[in-house]
Amino acid sequence: MNFELTISPISEIDVDVEVILIVDKNFKHNFVKNRKLLKKANFKAEQDESYLLVEKNRLFIGVEKINDKNLRVAMAKAIQRLKSTKYKSLKVACYFENKESTHNLRAMVEGLLLGAYSFDKYKTKKSKQKLKDVTISLEEYHGFELDKQECEDAIKLAQITADATNFTRDIVNTTPNDCYPDTLAQIAQGLAEELNLECKILKPKEIKKEKMEALLAVARASRHKPRVIHLAHKPKNPKAVISLIGKGLTYDSGGLSLKPSTSMVNMKLDKSGASAVLGILKAVSKMNLPVEVHGFVGAVENMIGGDAYKPDDVLISKSGKTIEVRNTDAEGRLVLADVLAYAQQEVEADYIFDLATLTGASVVALGQYTSAVMGNCDTPKDMVIEASKEAGELATKLDFNRHLRKSLKSNVADISNISNTPYGGAITAGIFLDNFIEKENKDKWAHIDIAGPAYVEHTWGENPVGASGYGVRMMTRLVEKLAK
Repeated sequence: MNFELTISPISEIDVDVEVILIVDKNFKHNFVKNRKLLKKANFKAEQDESYLLVEKNRLFIGVEKINDKNLRVAMAKAIQRLKSTKYKSLKVACYFENKESTHNLRAMVEGLLLGAYSFDKYKTKKSKQKLKDVTISLEEYHGFELDKQECEDAIKLAQITADATNFTRDIVNTTPNDCYPDTLAQIAQGLAEELNLECKILKPKEIKKEKMEALLAVARASRHKPRVIHLAHKPKNPKAVISLIGKGLTYDSGGLSLKPSTSMVNMKLDKSGASAVLGILKAVSKMNLPVEVHGFVGAVENMIGGDAYKPDDVLISKSGKTIEVRNTDAEGRLVLADVLAYAQQEVEADYIFDLATLTGASVVALGQYTSAVMGNCDTPKDMVIEASKEAGELATKLDFNRHLRKSLKSNVADISNISNTPYGGAITAGIFLDNFIEKENKDKWAHIDIAGPAYVEHTWGENPVGASGYGVRMMTRLVEKLAK
């Protein structure tokens, strides 16, 4: 999709279709045309409500109030509504909260690009996005005079962020037959070559040398050998150093604690955390942000077979802690335990964040659209929450507590991989990971359980059916704030 920013008034731009946002049901605003026809159509301009007036080549979208969230979703709805038409170009004006609000324009462009996404890799008949050209007028809803360069910068940031999000969606949506641990490694190497990133790939012998026995146990029954990926954006004189750790289960059958068949469908989503880490590195490097960002991915497939790890096994993790396996479907935390230890060994970071589709309990607690943020210190958790609000991704805190810590006690090892209570499963998984965070890093770390929003089987907001690319926008915004 091509974007052009112009100082020309919206009325002087010659394109196929105009998108008009009706803010707070204000039909009297001078941007709003064809009021009588809208009234006849009973168009009420509720948030995200749309009406395509074909004879006038105008698409009207309701916006409750001008803010990033509403504008992003409204523009996504606009592009989705126009997909079935033959329009090739559109125009839209600017809608700002105040004359400094270039983030509103960024949200609009993100909405267009995220809403236009489709995944048809496996379809014989490919979908075609006919609408290619978008002209944005600096004419503004309130009459604000806008700085063209600042607006161009906002559009560029939106394009980078949305492109990285859609890149992540593609990885998650790819089937396990086509995307396995070595595939993720190849994608990381491709990014390194394209964007001049540092890349290190550990294969089974190197993983064994690093004593990541928990990760290796999960991978043991698969014909696809595991990989541990370290991808790094390292600018000169960085303002901060952060490590991002992603759970990369390219497929999760549950192992010998086999999932029911219905629960196995869509388990390609279990690589969403790893895919997000790759997407974040892509965005951060393209923005050339002055923050050193390290991405670590544990890429593994959890399968069944004669060599599968078993309930009752005791594994020795990289940190030296022993883990009693009571359920082989609680495998992601075993992989993360070793990759977290490896990341702390390799990089002395100011902040450490892990992203993982870790628990169904998180979805039960918060629903499908919100991630759970956990940790020992409010500072990194608040950083994630604040960034999520700016990015339009939903996240909330779940607090650790000493009572649930007791539920991971093992009689035969240092810790059990599942709790002895069916309650608080998202928190106990986070507490499990906390056992593999070194003392000096306890207050630098936050765990983000993205099991809910990473993959949903219906369209929601600016997100399509399937992978949302959750975490890319949020964590990129977090890095942007560290860069200031």
